[in-house]
Amino acid sequence: MRRRGGWLLTLMILAGAGGAYAWQGREHAAATKPAARAPAPVPVTLAPVEQGPLAVVLGGLGTVQAYNTVQVRSRVDGEILKIGFREGQVVRKGDLLAQVDPRPYQAALDQAKAKKAQDEANVKNARADLERYTKLGDYASRQQTDTQAATVNQLTAQIAADQAAIDNATTQLSYATIQAPIDGVTGFRLIDVGNIVNAAQQTAIVTITQVEPIFVVYTAPEEQLREVTRALAAGPVPVEAWSTDAMTRLSEGRLDLVNNQVDTATGTIRLKASFANKDHALWPGLSVSTRMRTGTIPDAVTVPDDAVQHGPKGLYAFVVDDQKRAHMQPITVGRSTDGRTQVTKGLTPGQTVIWRGQSRVQEGALVAEAKPAGQEARPQEARQADNAALASSEAR
Repeated sequence: MRRRGGWLLTLMILAGAGGAYAWQGREHAAATKPAARAPAPVPVTLAPVEQGPLAVVLGGLGTVQAYNTVQVRSRVDGEILKIGFREGQVVRKGDLLAQVDPRPYQAALDQAKAKKAQDEANVKNARADLERYTKLGDYASRQQTDTQAATVNQLTAQIAADQAAIDNATTQLSYATIQAPIDGVTGFRLIDVGNIVNAAQQTAIVTITQVEPIFVVYTAPEEQLREVTRALAAGPVPVEAWSTDAMTRLSEGRLDLVNNQVDTATGTIRLKASFANKDHALWPGLSVSTRMRTGTIPDAVTVPDDAVQHGPKGLYAFVVDDQKRAHMQPITVGRSTDGRTQVTKGLTPGQTVIWRGQSRVQEGALVAEAKPAGQEARPQEARQADNAALASSEAR
């Protein structure tokens, strides 16, 4: 009995020691367990809310049209002896394009000149006879004198007709040398050397298009008509022509014409702008996008376009406070130009907004600024310099 009681006492002592050890282990584990991590900041691109001049630009789509287009045809009949241009060549007014056989027209001119010389000799002789009849007085009959005077007048009129025939023959001979009627660029040659041409044929020898200057015809919604006409009345309205993907600026010009009626079918008004086009960046038939500057807002509050977000309650932007936390701010916007949007209500200059990376941001989220290479916002000074240049060109 005493041995069994000893074993029980030993087991009780061991159990108590194990429980104490386990309790100490749990306390140690609890003491060494790390605290829960705070959420990592969301990487975003930030941009300041700026205030400065903002150009008022109206966009549109248009088509380039040649200033003048001429289909060059022969005005006389004959064989083409020479072609004086290359396809695609820039020609000037008066340059030789083609030469028609001039010999028949030269012969007609020579004949007209000979006829005039003959009639001049006849009138000289008739005047001498008239002078003799006049000197004879009573010895010559009145009828002879009157008849001779009429002969002189008739031959004098014939000389005038001969001169008209000479002028006509000279003109026909000049038509045999076909010259460029305007400055421009030649297209495909449609008639080769050796072919017979005539004044009545419909086929042109070549088509010349004048590309310096050149026009762009484009449209604007009828709602913008008042704004456009007001800007045109105030002075020159600058217009830029861009590629249809809006990646390349092709040329700069100005608005020349607002059409005299609105297209009721589309609710648009047609506009025409002219461009110097010295570098031939614009070509007839080319589709372009246009940017027409009708004015400048002097002290516009602006943010990058991508900073403006659409929510169920309207437009908003994420404003970042001094603790780098983002807050949704409802805003009202106006015009958008060159990647900047005017904010008419909700933001003030100097605030910081999230430009990119809003998809992972929630109200009150901690953010950290990240500027990927090539994604930095343009400095405010550069934009202001651009706007100043725009305003200067607009004033010119």
